[in-house]
Amino acid sequence: MKSTAYAHLLSPGRIGSMTLRNRIVVTAMGVNMAEPDGTCGARIRAYHERQAKGGAGLIIMGASGVSWPVGGVQIRQIAVSDDRFIPGIAAVAEAVHRHGCKLAMQLHMGGPNSVEDMLAGRPVYVPSIPELLSGYAAALLPEELAASAFGNITAVDFQVMTRADIQRFVADFAAAADRARRAGVDGIEIHGGHGYLLSAFLSPKTNQRDDEYGGSLENRARLLLEVIAAIRGRVGRDYPVWVKLDSREIDKPGGIAIEDAVQAAILAERAGADAITVSAYHGAAGGKLDAGSHTPNVPAQNLPYAAQIKAAVTVPVIASGKIEPAVADDAIASGKADFISMGRKILADPTLPQKLSAGREDDILPCIYCYTCISAIFTQDSTRCAVNPETGFEYLAGPAAAGNQRIVVIGGGPAGMETARRLDRDGHTVILLEREKRLGGTLNFAALAYEDNERLLTWLKRQIEASNVDVRLGTEATPELLRSLGPDRVVVATGAVRSMPPIPGNHLPHVFSGDDLRQLILGGDSDELKRKTGYVTRLASRLGALSGATANLDLVRKATRQWMPLGNDIVIIGGELVGLELAEFLMERGRRVTVVDEAPKFGAGLTILRRVWVLDELVRHGVALHPGATGITIGKASVRFTDSGGHAVEARADHVIVAKGASGDLVLADKLRGEGFVVDVVGDCTGVGYIEGAMRGAATVAAAISAA
Repeated sequence: MKSTAYAHLLSPGRIGSMTLRNRIVVTAMGVNMAEPDGTCGARIRAYHERQAKGGAGLIIMGASGVSWPVGGVQIRQIAVSDDRFIPGIAAVAEAVHRHGCKLAMQLHMGGPNSVEDMLAGRPVYVPSIPELLSGYAAALLPEELAASAFGNITAVDFQVMTRADIQRFVADFAAAADRARRAGVDGIEIHGGHGYLLSAFLSPKTNQRDDEYGGSLENRARLLLEVIAAIRGRVGRDYPVWVKLDSREIDKPGGIAIEDAVQAAILAERAGADAITVSAYHGAAGGKLDAGSHTPNVPAQNLPYAAQIKAAVTVPVIASGKIEPAVADDAIASGKADFISMGRKILADPTLPQKLSAGREDDILPCIYCYTCISAIFTQDSTRCAVNPETGFEYLAGPAAAGNQRIVVIGGGPAGMETARRLDRDGHTVILLEREKRLGGTLNFAALAYEDNERLLTWLKRQIEASNVDVRLGTEATPELLRSLGPDRVVVATGAVRSMPPIPGNHLPHVFSGDDLRQLILGGDSDELKRKTGYVTRLASRLGALSGATANLDLVRKATRQWMPLGNDIVIIGGELVGLELAEFLMERGRRVTVVDEAPKFGAGLTILRRVWVLDELVRHGVALHPGATGITIGKASVRFTDSGGHAVEARADHVIVAKGASGDLVLADKLRGEGFVVDVVGDCTGVGYIEGAMRGAATVAAAISAA
């Protein structure tokens, strides 16, 4: 039965002559999944076919190089610069069409961002010589920099474009559009945003020309308008063609403003564009980079700007940027946009449109907005998803498994729940043992520190509740119990062990480990907490019903904004994922926070763009960050250390949280093997892998068991 909850989002729509079954568009993403020679092979074909099968109305293939390899930005970027690419593109179109979905191709030329040209020593074509900025490289950890393109660029040969260059690239766009049409692609999106060639001409910051292609907005838009006209000359007026534009350039003084974007959209419509896709870009000197612009962390950040552009044009407007389905439906109903493009949400669950249509919203695997997908591109990897291990690997999928084993899973954290869910789906008999009185493990606290994690926690619990998994809470997994259960296999998913590092002063009563803080906030009365201080558990008890098996993280989150059993000055020792997300959590609750660690750069464990966001937020809100510290010593009211510049620092500390020292723990697995059980291990007990490690490891173990 079709749901009426999202009647506007799920209604048919038109872009030019193209009719779409609904208003959900898979946004163009450069996912680095083409073959090394630029052709579309089995991998990207299966990737897009899965999205089409999931019910989207339109899929836009991202960043297809019109002049490839010139202008390339990825090592496995789609190319459409020669007729030899047509068969691969046609195969993708055929696969998408089999499922009632339309396919568009985003035409792209990198311009100032042509990393592949930089690596190859080719000229990098620009409207005018740009500033050399290092925000991206500065955001990377040493091992990431080594794996990225940025670490291998020694010099850049910027080529200010002549009129002959301009004519060449205009012709390349037109020829590429014609190839896409001949391949059976249903429409074209011209990439006029994100700092690439056309965007660089549109931006008053990067376009300093004094000829007919620079100066006024009409002149800066001239190249874009010539591209539209040339494409129309090749594909005709009835073939759908539209333009992606930046609504503004954030943290880039002198860049594109919304007023520029509105006028550019009007000009594009007059030139023959059938729609406008609204995005945003950013400066590359620092700030939040992509996480603050076209792939925002703030929900629906770009929607008000899409509404301004829609008010100025008569063609449809496609809005994007962390727009949840309910907000999307309202945006269409209220006239703020005509279509909503989704990227990260479709990577997490390509069947999102189908599930919305069937009234199964709670069954949608949620995106947790961790930026695993886009961060992978920075290290020249292909796009993948932290919560959906199949994304990007659809071409490896085999036939559905049919299991008949009896399996005990030990540990009810994300790795244990996901393993149990998958094994149950495959037909196995599954018993899940969890020694605590609730499921979730460390994800309960991770969900409190970073709110989007709670979406995954809720989803996993619902999936387990709806399954046939036999869940036994408050149950210690002993060899005797396991023998009584008679499993064919045992999966150990008990998580990491967290030992207190040998920091002088770590024995003091105001010093908490991450586990201590988890129990303190979520409820608990461990002997360790009692030993550290007698008042902690009394204070924790004030949370009342918020502790224990029925804990509601939203209530805990609200309660901790009003009251927490922690002082005003907090020092966190540990600058990796846990420490920084704790700092963000405490900062939002009005604490003065200092983060200190020996690590020369902070943010290990966080994906690149999530790290950029968190570090920028911490700095903007006055959190003191001290990487590269030495001689860290905890005193009764402060933490002393020597900073990276060799200066002695004493940071006041009402409480100290040591957020480091986690490591894998195979003690139980080894013990059970010694008792004769067939044992698999998954999750942080094999080494800290966070959510992606838990979900990907669960998929791998479950698949191996079912295959066996």
